[in-house]
Amino acid sequence: MTEDRSVLTRESREPDEELRYGDHPDQVIDVWHAKEYRPLVVIVHGGFWRPEYDRTHARPLGEALAAEGWPVASLEYRREPGNPDATTTDIRTALDRLPDLLDVHAGYVLVGHSAGGHLALWAAATLNPVRLRGVVALAPVADLALADKLNLDEGAVRDFAGDEPRTDLDPATLPAAIAPIVIIHGATDQRVPLEVTDAYLRAHPTARLHLLPEKGHYELIDPESEEPWHVLITELTRLTS
Repeated sequence: MTEDRSVLTRESREPDEELRYGDHPDQVIDVWHAKEYRPLVVIVHGGFWRPEYDRTHARPLGEALAAEGWPVASLEYRREPGNPDATTTDIRTALDRLPDLLDVHAGYVLVGHSAGGHLALWAAATLNPVRLRGVVALAPVADLALADKLNLDEGAVRDFAGDEPRTDLDPATLPAAIAPIVIIHGATDQRVPLEVTDAYLRAHPTARLHLLPEKGHYELIDPESEEPWHVLITELTRLTS
């Protein structure tokens, strides 16, 4: 069974605005405005932390969430092999700068996919931002040690973090987040197997899992994939109401 990757290159509406949170070319945020006043949805894109995958593949998701009534901010960040601290510093800085750049008085929800799910879980566990209403992690790389053992994407974890274990970056070994954690995972995911999420849940049993039978990896960020989209919208509604 081959994963459908069509959403990664699908045409979508350009963001309404591009904001900067730093001087590096990757320190930017795509923004879609919404007519309704709701909490912000902050997207952290995936791509196994590799430089060839940027935020543009998450634009169909950002556009569709804005059409559903949420303002959306999609974070870009540095993706430098062997320099994970550049990545985490950018996520921290972007979240710290959000109140200066956008209206976050109603709070925000982090939505991260794959490696972006890892970063969202890491941020919730280490930063605990006061305006964070919750995290929706979509097929996250939630246990770095197991992901390394499984050799996901041909050594993605070591390419990202180096050869020495970085427990300070591993959501499975970090303290539980104060904010609610929801994980949505496809049972047939070939890119990040369900066992990675299962390992995280054993360490953090208060997190909730939505297991989607017969769904893979990329359907979770595809607004045209009926069941995953319905589950995502339901969880965002619950966290932002």
